Amino acid sequence: MAGSPDRIADAEQTVSLDDNRTASMVFGHYDQNLARIERRLNVSLNANGNHVVMKGPPEAVGHARRVLQILFDRARAGQPATLGDVDGAIEECAMQGSLFPGETPASRSNFEQVATRKKGVRARTSSQDFYIRELKRRELVFAAGPAGTGKTWLAVGHAVSLLEQGAVERLILSRPAVEAGERLGFLPGDMREKVDPYLRPIYDALQDFMDARMVERGMQTGMIEVAPLAFMRGRTLSNACVLLDEAQNATTMQMKMFLTRLGEGSRMIVTGDPSQTDLPAGQRSGLSEAIALLSGLEGVGHVTFTEADVVRHDLVRRIVAAYESSDRKPKPDRGARDLSL
Repeated sequence: MAGSPDRIADAEQTVSLDDNRTASMVFGHYDQNLARIERRLNVSLNANGNHVVMKGPPEAVGHARRVLQILFDRARAGQPATLGDVDGAIEECAMQGSLFPGETPASRSNFEQVATRKKGVRARTSSQDFYIRELKRRELVFAAGPAGTGKTWLAVGHAVSLLEQGAVERLILSRPAVEAGERLGFLPGDMREKVDPYLRPIYDALQDFMDARMVERGMQTGMIEVAPLAFMRGRTLSNACVLLDEAQNATTMQMKMFLTRLGEGSRMIVTGDPSQTDLPAGQRSGLSEAIALLSGLEGVGHVTFTEADVVRHDLVRRIVAAYESSDRKPKPDRGARDLSL
């Protein structure tokens, strides 16, 4: 059957990796990474030993080749190639032409990394790379963007690395204790038990980068402090790395109070998603206001993540994109009267 004259013929390329061990890291368990690339880019990938035969539209095949090259460079450097790394590599290649015209896939192996005694993590996207660079050179960094982009996780990892290097003497990790659209009522237990549900994501991130025994010992000695934002008032936080997570739920006064706690020899990181504030209707988020007021000051960094930077799960990226697309559509005026009746 004759095809459409406007249809571009499928291309076929073969990629050969250096050795089977590195190839297996790139391909993933049961070739799950190749399956993800196939689904995302609409190409066919067939692995045979350390070779991959790619078939599909020429542009998609070229895209897939660059993704495999990025994953191979990371695997050769000892970095795992997870599904999140695959998604990050795909998004990076998609943006390469417009944002990084002079950059080659191999140069992405030079992305910044967060290294602690327990694990090392390399940035998966250009935004994460810029984020880590800002964390290393600025005293105060704001990170704003959707869920799943690694804002909090990388910030906790960087804080742990500063502590292990001796650059700071303690970690102070905080969140506003704001109910996420629900009324939780009276919570039983002592103060730590009452606030633990709000701070659990920070505990989880800490244990990703530190041995659980070290986390518990640090909290007992005061080297690590996890506390609600309200507990920061009246303090001067010196020689510490201070993280405020979910900062979109801080009011203007709370944000000003928190930022002015910064003491000698300290670093401060503020993360949040301005689109997910749980503050009462009509109350402006302190995060958005602080970014607008302070981003141009010397020593202050600002990183903005988008749905393209979501590395948590491919479905999360699509969910975020759907909500952002909906937010951009004009909303009907619910206050207008229907005069057609």
